[in-house]
Amino acid sequence: MFAVIKTGGKQYRVNQNDVLRIEKLDAKVGEVIVFPEILAVGGDAGLTFGTPTVAGASVAAEVVEQDRDDKVIAFKKRRRQNSKRKRGHRQHQTVVRISEILTGGAKPSKAAAKSSEKAAAKAAKDEAPVAAAAVPAGDLDASNLSLISGIGPTIEKKLRAAGINSWNDIAAWTEADIAKWDEELSLRGRATREEWVVQAKELLDGKPPRAKVDQAEQASGKDL
Repeated sequence: MFAVIKTGGKQYRVNQNDVLRIEKLDAKVGEVIVFPEILAVGGDAGLTFGTPTVAGASVAAEVVEQDRDDKVIAFKKRRRQNSKRKRGHRQHQTVVRISEILTGGAKPSKAAAKSSEKAAAKAAKDEAPVAAAAVPAGDLDASNLSLISGIGPTIEKKLRAAGINSWNDIAAWTEADIAKWDEELSLRGRATREEWVVQAKELLDGKPPRAKVDQAEQASGKDL
């Protein structure tokens, strides 16, 4: 059995379990969506054309991915005008898997509905704000330099190579030490700008990492 659906101003011939890319839809991954505009339905009983759509027919599909198409380059040049312009564009797309072709006003099966509910619950859980208390300070490792905001893998490697292996080492820095390490390790003023010494002391005092607090504040929309 197949159907011809219309979405995003385009028409698609689909069979059950087909995977296709369509114009972007406002739906979350795992959610079940229903296409109501069915232009034709074909099967063992023959082919039915809509006028313009087939009454009581619909197609249910599961959202597999929200993606973008390959980049398209638009290049324009005006001869002898020293004028040229190059632009790129990647169209947003939704990848769906056809789960059911429905006729006679039928609704998506319970299995599809449950799948959609589970996907929505999972998405809500993933988007829940991360509380600052979710990482107790007492359980943090003082040798984990990456918990200081501004210290990434490359800088952490430089610090460890210089014998700086814990928050205590950084908390003990003086202004002269900061200037010394800034020059020797090419930190480009990051230690002062990101307040590494203050952050190290905060961690030693049992406060949660600044990055965790910032994430929770951003998610909740409130000052923490």
